[in-house]
Amino acid sequence: MARSPSVLFPGGETVGRPAEPAFFGDLNLGQAVSAVTAGRAEYDLGLFFSAPLHEAPAVEYRHEVFRDLQRDDVREVVEEFAERMRRMRERLALAGKIHYPRQKQRWFLDAVDVYCGAVAALREGLDRVEIRSRGLRSIHEHVAGYLAAQPFHALLADTRDLQEQLARIKYRVHVQGARVKVSRFDDDADYSSEVEKTFAKFKQGAVKDYFVRFSEPPEMNHIEAQVLDCAARLYPGAFRALADYCERHRDYLAAAIGRFDREVQFYLAYLAHIRRLSATGLRFCYPEISATSHDIYAEDAFDLALATKLVPDSPLVCNDFRLSGAERVLVVTGPNQGGKTTFARMFGQLAHLAALGCPVPAARARLFLPDRVFTHFEREENPITLRGKLDDELVRIRDILRDATSDSVLVLNESFASTTLHDARFIGTDVLRRIIDLGALTVYVTFVDDLASLGEATVSMVGGVVPDDPAERTYRLERRAADGLAYAAAIAEKYGLAYDTLRRRIGR
Repeated sequence: MARSPSVLFPGGETVGRPAEPAFFGDLNLGQAVSAVTAGRAEYDLGLFFSAPLHEAPAVEYRHEVFRDLQRDDVREVVEEFAERMRRMRERLALAGKIHYPRQKQRWFLDAVDVYCGAVAALREGLDRVEIRSRGLRSIHEHVAGYLAAQPFHALLADTRDLQEQLARIKYRVHVQGARVKVSRFDDDADYSSEVEKTFAKFKQGAVKDYFVRFSEPPEMNHIEAQVLDCAARLYPGAFRALADYCERHRDYLAAAIGRFDREVQFYLAYLAHIRRLSATGLRFCYPEISATSHDIYAEDAFDLALATKLVPDSPLVCNDFRLSGAERVLVVTGPNQGGKTTFARMFGQLAHLAALGCPVPAARARLFLPDRVFTHFEREENPITLRGKLDDELVRIRDILRDATSDSVLVLNESFASTTLHDARFIGTDVLRRIIDLGALTVYVTFVDDLASLGEATVSMVGGVVPDDPAERTYRLERRAADGLAYAAAIAEKYGLAYDTLRRRIGR
């Protein structure tokens, strides 16, 4: 069986149901994905954001679709299709909830009618606009072929014929006390227009409207259902045709159409989210992607989850980084609360978002396509494992070093901070040398400044402070040698001797 076309996967392959990656929590990507997909729970988009690509051409395939959908004319066509499909699902949902069979069947007919209109409108809309991406071109071609094929013609013809049959049904309801009589309405005289004409001369301009409009819940009450049953006995052919129609077309939804309706939401959701952030001045870009070169950089990059939380109420500081040649590891030091962890999360987010084929939160970027992303963040002690915090950290870093390859991305944040400076230096040096031998791209946030100068593979990044006020952080990380103050600052803060703490005490 031929695969249906996909706007996410060039070969039309399907994605299973991957578990949320272990690093999502550390990198706050779960928060970011929740914000991106808010209001679109029906599409179950989380699994697409949990399944990174591993080939550069597949990433470029998604870039093409993103670029097409960033153009208003193309996006409006797709959004109109998505809205029609949403209305179709609403009718199907009503049909599933309703108790009375004939009403269920009518809602099903309405759903199919909306579906036919949605697909036809999609074809007409895509005919009008210029499509450049391979993904949307494949959908356009498939929809054109689908509409020209006999099964769709039969579906459309059956739908129109049945709607006409039902529209011709007319009946009279005569209510006398508790008795309701339903009979055919055979073109009997309708005196309503004559009455209106007779009393038209008494109209005196605009007057108060005394009409009472009753609410119409989607499900009939038992009396309405009995009236409908009576009408069905008067017109058995039309209602038998309705039942046959529902059975014959119960699988009307083409797999490729349903797949496109869902997959395209990956793009629409992400683009809607970044439009809100871009309106505040933050920039996104399509990064250069390589699965072989470890030369990477990003300019004016930022933490997507943090931006979602802060913007537009608070300003966001962007950062740069670059690794080239033999450089593999960014060793980040500096004062606490200076943006080091945010920088580490940003680095990991960029790697994952690039592997999803999404525009990344940066003005410009060249990024590596990793086989996996690993994170090593501080954890609370787990009484179940009967291990102390340091033991747990060592076990986790052992597992990472065992599973990581030269094509992996590692994010280590404040690793081994629970031990002494001497032990942290000893363990950190050993771990970092193993990572350097491995050749994996890494960010290592630490208070041990010595780790920033282990060789040509390491690059030192230092959190900045305002020169005239060391207690005030700039949240900008600078590429320069570690200044040896990170651990001293950590100790001072631990014992209440940090600059800002002492200043508050003196000011009392």
